[in-house]
Amino acid sequence: MTTDRAVTPRIEARADIALMAGYHSPQLDVRVRLNTNESPVPPPEAFTEAMAAAVRRINWNRYPDRAARELRARIAGLHGVDPGNVFAANGSNEVIQCLLLAFGGPGRAAATFEPTYALHSHLARVTGTALVQGRRRDDLGLDLDEAAVVIGRRRPAVTFLCSPNNPTGMTDDPGAVAVVLDRVAEVGGLLCVDEAYGQFSPHTALDLAGPDVPLAVTRTYSKTWAMAGARLGYLIGPEWVVAELDKVALPYHLDAMTQAAGVAALDHVEEMNRRVADLVAERSRLCAGLARLPVKVWPSGANFVLFRPAPVPGAEVWRRLVDRSVLVRDCSSWPGLEGCLRVTVGTPDENDTFLQALEEILA
Repeated sequence: MTTDRAVTPRIEARADIALMAGYHSPQLDVRVRLNTNESPVPPPEAFTEAMAAAVRRINWNRYPDRAARELRARIAGLHGVDPGNVFAANGSNEVIQCLLLAFGGPGRAAATFEPTYALHSHLARVTGTALVQGRRRDDLGLDLDEAAVVIGRRRPAVTFLCSPNNPTGMTDDPGAVAVVLDRVAEVGGLLCVDEAYGQFSPHTALDLAGPDVPLAVTRTYSKTWAMAGARLGYLIGPEWVVAELDKVALPYHLDAMTQAAGVAALDHVEEMNRRVADLVAERSRLCAGLARLPVKVWPSGANFVLFRPAPVPGAEVWRRLVDRSVLVRDCSSWPGLEGCLRVTVGTPDENDTFLQALEEILA
């Protein structure tokens, strides 16, 4: 088709967005997929049956409950808080994005302590929030001296901790989290503790929560509830934080089926707890298997384990595992994690297949 209309310049993306790489995990066709920290088993059959019935009851021609009142009430009951302390969204990533839209943005900063979950820094950049990146200790633990300097000098509006930390799996000491919270409060900021893997750990920052405490804790249904396909996460925080998040969330952003799934899952708390216990036990067995190989293993409070193989480089080990139809996460691009790989705790058979393949590669 031809036209006499003059060609107009194409609009360009924001300069900072144009230079940014998106967040992606490789999705390859393999027999054993242990790279995205999903549950190795589907939800209980009773949940599936309940969801089938719930779908038949949805009024598809009507908008969903904008406030997700039933879902928030059920989550609140799970944690012993009021519904006004709960905000739910499409995965904990949208929760974090709303948090930065409300409390970050131009002229404000967000602090992270690397290496940590990449979406904290990515979403800060997307929302136009200045990024301040502190470093963890050489052993990858939280450095309280570094935290004091970063928070005291840069006075970030939002400070992120991830515990258990992704991708290291390490859990921050509750006393250390309390110290960081005090520093954040001193500068009038907000502390967000990302507990996407919190159910696998004996510690939670929720113990520090209160009406006037500048603390928000995020959780997800993707891992322990075996619902990565539903995209549902939530935040527990003071009512004044939740009220601001409601302002920046898109209207009807949480669809009716996702809300129904979140409610139905909470009818199976005991089953979830059993699955978490099974995965924790399997994590110990996986770590014991890794300890017999020439690899460095970091302690994990999550459903994955970080390790650095030797003498074969991590990137080469990753490729050879894929050749054997086993997929893990290559973390070597994270700050301080050169040569490191991360493996999700799978089923016993999946873990055995991974360990056997890794032993062959490192032999």
